[in-house]
Amino acid sequence: MLSIIIPLRNESSNLKSLRDCLINEIKNLNCEIILINDFSNDNTYETGMKIAEENYNFKIFNNDNKGLGGAINLGITMSNGDYIAIMMADLSDDIEDLKNYYKIIKEKNLDAVFGSRFIKGSIVKNYPKKKLILNRIFNLLVKFLFWSKYNDFTNAFKIYKKASLEKCRPIVSENFNIFLELPLKIISRGFNFEVIPIKWTTRKIGQSKFRINELGSKYLFTLLYCFLEKILILKKRKNVN
Repeated sequence: MLSIIIPLRNESSNLKSLRDCLINEIKNLNCEIILINDFSNDNTYETGMKIAEENYNFKIFNNDNKGLGGAINLGITMSNGDYIAIMMADLSDDIEDLKNYYKIIKEKNLDAVFGSRFIKGSIVKNYPKKKLILNRIFNLLVKFLFWSKYNDFTNAFKIYKKASLEKCRPIVSENFNIFLELPLKIISRGFNFEVIPIKWTTRKIGQSKFRINELGSKYLFTLLYCFLEKILILKKRKNVN
């Protein structure tokens, strides 16, 4: 089964569109949709509860550890699927890409499938220019440090084998930097993954919760933490050999 984790903070205006999109597009998949309310101060939880009551494969939980990292951690814990996909509630990700993720990870028995918005075949619409420039600089740095073929580490939208994610615990990131920590740990541990092009478009409703000025230090901490962990893993492998 596929578990789709969707963190929510003040997303009441998007929830019904998100529900309709998921119901219409993935009705033939064996899946559950796990909504995690991350201390919203609008009626996100109430709207999510109504959706969960009306649709058997939707579930909603309140995050008890404030922060996006805590929300994702809770989603992983509460999931029942063999595979876990992480999506945002802003409808920026393409459902066809989600279905492609699920098909590839099962058929090829991979630990993860990483989408990239910045390779041949990708389609990106209305990405804010300042955010785009900073994104490419940071991802280039990460790619160099980890000597990886991947180039879109910070994008949330990925799919993992749950058993592989469990081996990446403890997950220490508290905010958006969790989306950097997870793929870096998959790479450092030598898990099998594939990179495919995906589509992305900016949100049409609501406001982004991502704040570059507030999160820069958190991303740098996660990068350093994962880099040091990588060195320790390499040393351990060398000693074993």
